[in-house]
Amino acid sequence: MAKQQDTKKLFEDLSGAGKSIGVLTSGGDAQGMNAAVRAVVRMGIYVGAKVYFIHEGYQGMVDGGDNIEEASWESVSSMLQVGGTVIGSARCKEFRSHEGRLKAAHQLVLRGITNLCVIGGDGSLTGANLFREEWSGLLEELVQQGLIDEEAAQNNSELHIVGMVGSIDNDFCGTDMTIGTDSALHRIIEVVDAIMTTAQSHQRTFVLEVMGRHCGYLALVSALACGADWVLIPEMPPEDGWEEHMCQKLSESRSRGSRLNIIIVAEGAIDRQGKAITVDNVKDLVVSCLGFDTRVTILGHVQRGGTPSAFDRILASRMGVEAVLALLEASDSTPACVVSLCGNQAVRLPLMECVQMVSAYVSLIFCRSFENNLNTYKLLSYHKADSELPNSSFNVAVLNVGAPAAGMNAAVRSAVRVGIKEGHKMFAVNDGFEGFYNGQIKEITWGDVAGWTGQGGSILGTKRTLPAKHLDKIAEQIRIHNINALLVIGGFEAFECLLQLYEARTSHEDFCIPMCMLPATISNNVPGTDLSIGADTSLNAIVETCDRIKQSASGTKRRVFIIETMGGYCGYLASVGGLAAGADTVYIYEEPFDIRDLQSNVEHLTEKMKTGIQRGLVLRNENSNENFTTDFIYQLYSEEGKGVFDCRKNVLGHMQQGGAPSPFDRNFGTKIAAKAIQWISRKLKESYKDGKVFANTEDTACLLGMRRRTMAFQPVVQLKDETDFAHRIPKEQWWLKLHPLMKILAKYKTSYDVSDSGQLEPVTRVRPKKAD
Repeated sequence: MAKQQDTKKLFEDLSGAGKSIGVLTSGGDAQGMNAAVRAVVRMGIYVGAKVYFIHEGYQGMVDGGDNIEEASWESVSSMLQVGGTVIGSARCKEFRSHEGRLKAAHQLVLRGITNLCVIGGDGSLTGANLFREEWSGLLEELVQQGLIDEEAAQNNSELHIVGMVGSIDNDFCGTDMTIGTDSALHRIIEVVDAIMTTAQSHQRTFVLEVMGRHCGYLALVSALACGADWVLIPEMPPEDGWEEHMCQKLSESRSRGSRLNIIIVAEGAIDRQGKAITVDNVKDLVVSCLGFDTRVTILGHVQRGGTPSAFDRILASRMGVEAVLALLEASDSTPACVVSLCGNQAVRLPLMECVQMVSAYVSLIFCRSFENNLNTYKLLSYHKADSELPNSSFNVAVLNVGAPAAGMNAAVRSAVRVGIKEGHKMFAVNDGFEGFYNGQIKEITWGDVAGWTGQGGSILGTKRTLPAKHLDKIAEQIRIHNINALLVIGGFEAFECLLQLYEARTSHEDFCIPMCMLPATISNNVPGTDLSIGADTSLNAIVETCDRIKQSASGTKRRVFIIETMGGYCGYLASVGGLAAGADTVYIYEEPFDIRDLQSNVEHLTEKMKTGIQRGLVLRNENSNENFTTDFIYQLYSEEGKGVFDCRKNVLGHMQQGGAPSPFDRNFGTKIAAKAIQWISRKLKESYKDGKVFANTEDTACLLGMRRRTMAFQPVVQLKDETDFAHRIPKEQWWLKLHPLMKILAKYKTSYDVSDSGQLEPVTRVRPKKAD
């Protein structure tokens, strides 16, 4: 234990005293930039540094004056939920010249700013790096011109730069997601979902243009997330004769009973000859070849607007805090870095390596996130005639277990279609294991799952029934339908179900088949995975409600809201929702609290009411404490806050389970289900001997989850030791490291483990496999 304490690195050891940080947003705006600015300002002030807004990007840096303004804690209040960038952004020609950068250097030296946090795209970050490389020369020129003295030059001799990528296009190598991309996908999917209802009514085809002059990420992922019939992107010009193939696919879709078609076109889409493919081209083609009633919708700047999603707020807050840590740890030998997201982990990468990768490979296919999406889309995109499909002679069953979670249907659709393309016969089980032992099992076809991606809840039906008491009946149904493999999609109950089936292999040979579980629960309480299908949709519902509640308090002033979230004993929704909503306090089971803590929180809010921010937001996980209930906390706050603030309470309830799945959950569910079926196919081939499937090893009953940076298949029996079965949570939960961030950004003194931070990593290049 003592040894562990020695290796633990705490950010309290880092001090910003005497340092000044400038934060600017540059280039195109992106939702979530304000959350990043807020995090930089509050973390900077928290560690004792001065933080300055640089308004209007590089133009404000060149012009100086009121454009460079010292920020206060209160000045970034109410910024979290606002789209765009409140400190302004502008493209600055002057900064591209040496004279412009000389002016900018002068303005920074006047205020002692030697740390810059730049939020923008690759152009903005390249400009920042050039500025840093020229810094010592610029200072010499300023001394020679008499604009600054030698002492000022000496005191400001080093310029440190950290970048955060703000771009809705997700067009930067080295990071899986850029700030703003998820919110832009929300805008696109909202429009597509709305268009689908009218398209279905009139049996229309819609051709949608989305942003992406050089990068087709938005087009590709929105096509995955809505189940579009065809997508055209700049990275992958369609093969010659694509027009005929597309029309054939649209026609086949209609012949299978579909009443609509969706085609998504990136604005930069081109053919093999480099000729632009426009939405009007595509519309004319569909009308002339098929005679379908076809309409065009160009989304335009709608994609940049609106409030940031929960994902973008959390991403930007994490990146902002990491950026300040990087600046505090920077030395004269540290290269400019960019703070990125790899899997589920914040990392620091050399800025210019990332920029050079984008420049050298304009096609972003070399980036991991893009390639994963592209491969999944290829798997799902084209249904060959049954006679052309391989015939594996294997039967694979899919079922949902536990409570419904948005994104389950997207996972089922993906599993069914990939299974069919692998040559399997796919079976759907209604109502979980209850339906299984009652024989509610039927074959499901390609067309049966059309339109499922955007549907909330569970179309198959789901129950919490565990199989242990019904093993004989379940085994009988496996024999009747000749089920050779099982895909279970669900939450903690699904994990318990797979464990019970695995343990029953000794007494029932019928369970010696490959079995895989996909985590799908809003609570995000399944061991073996950092994220679960459905949790992102639920977070967005919580954050949207909190935004409205906070807005209602802006008129009444001096009001504190106590909000109860779901999650069982897992505090993920409360804690991460609190970070995304800008909560003052969060109560969770994983962090025990007593009456003294409650009293301290009331005093903290009392102090807050003396400032210009006269409202409070408190989140409580439903099972955080059996005695300190939501009612108790509400009554305590009401009594202790008398004369200072009044209280309201709100139990969010099942609205957290409902609604259409978010783009993230649709995409996540689609990708992991495809990966799971491919794993099942491999295991079926490996375990097929003497005319039957026999799989009884640990690695044939697995959970597929995201662990830090990778997707991993983990034997469920090995996850038993990582699980607290009494409280239905993993013993270790990654998101608890984010809990102190919420406290820091709410002005609480706390400890924060930064052991994972500080290492600059090389950029890895993902080489695409040979084209199909």
